[in-house]
Amino acid sequence: MSEDDAALLARCHHPLVRDLAWIVLAPDLIRTPWPGRPSRADLGLAGDDRLGDWLDECEANPQALERRVGNTVDGRMGHYHERLWQYLLDAAPGTRLLASNLRIHEGKRTLGELDLLYRRLDDPTPVHLEVAIKFYLGLPTGPGPDNGQARWIGPGGADSLATKREHLDRHQLRLTDRAETRLTIRQHTQPRDIGPPQDATIRRQLAIPGVLFYPWQLSMPAPNEAASDHLRGHWLHWRDWRRLRDSLPRDTRAAWLIKPHWLALPRYEAFLPLQQVEARLAQHFSRPAAPLQIALLDSSACRRLRRLFVVDDGWPLQIPLPPRSPA
Repeated sequence: MSEDDAALLARCHHPLVRDLAWIVLAPDLIRTPWPGRPSRADLGLAGDDRLGDWLDECEANPQALERRVGNTVDGRMGHYHERLWQYLLDAAPGTRLLASNLRIHEGKRTLGELDLLYRRLDDPTPVHLEVAIKFYLGLPTGPGPDNGQARWIGPGGADSLATKREHLDRHQLRLTDRAETRLTIRQHTQPRDIGPPQDATIRRQLAIPGVLFYPWQLSMPAPNEAASDHLRGHWLHWRDWRRLRDSLPRDTRAAWLIKPHWLALPRYEAFLPLQQVEARLAQHFSRPAAPLQIALLDSSACRRLRRLFVVDDGWPLQIPLPPRSPA
């Protein structure tokens, strides 16, 4: 993020508002042929300090945001991320949310679900927006070429950048090609929402923010289609922790990141002495354990922030197969 974006994020104290600001400010992981996310201009938040003023208002009156997010704070990261987008599109001055999690049926069979359907206030054309929040760790050796998306896998090893990108491209973003989808959209929106032309093109967009974690002290290229400004971190096995720790500035502090608050990093005052976090890590990895994400803060004048995934020495236990090539 730029210094201006970091300053905007620093204005936010409420954890939900900080994460809301993060999804507006964070770049996407990859650039695909699909159009990207709604811009600040689309949201009515471009120019002067409109985004900052809007975030200040959310900070002063967070009740509607808290109601929208609800119990997803204790749930899955994807659901939490979607609720933040729902609030953003509904509350931003330039957009209106038409529907969310809109299921598409063919008879009794469910074809899929549209994450978000919205429109700009100055344009009645409906926009189908798919959203995904992803944190992938890069494998120096693995399936496919060095820069292949299959080399980038989730902390649990259940999916990869390649499989996620393929699912979004082949299935989710193509649902609006179907007559059933257009019928469902007409049934779930009012004529004034999307305007009179029922056969008009439905725009499609993809937002996929997150972080790519590169192996510590090993060279690895970015995956193909990676956005030039994507957010980066590092990952390492627990057995390498002491070497990394000994390379850090003496005043380094750390924060233990707990789902779903993997989006915006904590405020500086939330960081603890590194020794306290290291003690928790040692307890966690005293037996086979799940990967953990932490953040490191260089407490000197530069205030450098770093994301880090620490994984068990046996990680990964599984590596997803690359998606099949189309027939």
